[in-house]
Amino acid sequence: MSTRIFLFFSLISYLAFPQKVIVKSDTTNIRIGEQFMYQININDTANVILPEKIENLKNLEVVNDIEVDTLKNALIKKYVMTGFDSGAFYIPSQQIFIKNRAYITDSILINVATIAIDTTKQKLFPIKAIQSEPLVYDDFKPYIIWVILILILIAVFVYYFVFRKKPIVDQEEPLVQIPPYDEAIEKLKKLDNKLLWQNNQIKKYYSELTEIIRDFIEKELKIPALEITTQELIQALSNLDKSETLQIDKETTRKLNSLLSEADLVKFAKAEPAVNIHEQFMMKAIEFVRLTKKSDAKIQEEKEALEAEYQKLLETLKSSEKK
Repeated sequence: MSTRIFLFFSLISYLAFPQKVIVKSDTTNIRIGEQFMYQININDTANVILPEKIENLKNLEVVNDIEVDTLKNALIKKYVMTGFDSGAFYIPSQQIFIKNRAYITDSILINVATIAIDTTKQKLFPIKAIQSEPLVYDDFKPYIIWVILILILIAVFVYYFVFRKKPIVDQEEPLVQIPPYDEAIEKLKKLDNKLLWQNNQIKKYYSELTEIIRDFIEKELKIPALEITTQELIQALSNLDKSETLQIDKETTRKLNSLLSEADLVKFAKAEPAVNIHEQFMMKAIEFVRLTKKSDAKIQEEKEALEAEYQKLLETLKSSEKK
């Protein structure tokens, strides 16, 4: 009896006061992976509190939670949902507060069906291999950097060892062979310009003068005049005269002997010749150099003799190579 009374009053309440919260789904039957719309309608807009998410949801998933749509006297909350397991699953009742009063929604049963596949008609294909992604610039970037670095190193190497201007080395000018006569005359002139005996440097004057003469004899006559005594030098000149190797008369040899002997007295015995003797010594030295100078014909004769000896040496070497 009491149950009938409760149902009676509930029916009157439902007819007299329309429901505040209504839930519905655009479909209750879907296939695996197929989406459907779940919607909550609230016939009020004041002091409404919706759940942050659908509570106690199992085997169904919310794909998209759509913002609440506000109408004049109602609120609409929509959810895009799907299921990936076959079977029948409930969207459970949700609790919503309106003006501090709790309202419980109805649950909805969703049937998720599998997709039937006829393997007898469906053509099967072999499993394809995994395809690699197309190459892009970043894939080649490390190799490009290495190639650029190697090219730079090659360019530096080529520039440094091939194109770089090498420092110009000062080439020593070949020494010009001055004839002994010209060299001796030039040295005697420089000695005269030093004014040594005029400044009381008599010993130095005679030492340099005799050294110039001896150097000239050594180069012109091929006698080691700088290493022998005056007497040995005079004897060597006499021997040359006797062998007719050099046309030098006895008078010239005598004058040279007198000049060198007097110079030795000044250098080693501290003799002091008269002032006019100093100038005479210079004149005698110049005269000796001029008288002893080889003629051009003699020089040419010596050159020809040297060339003949050179050719003879070459022929000897060639004959030894043939053997």
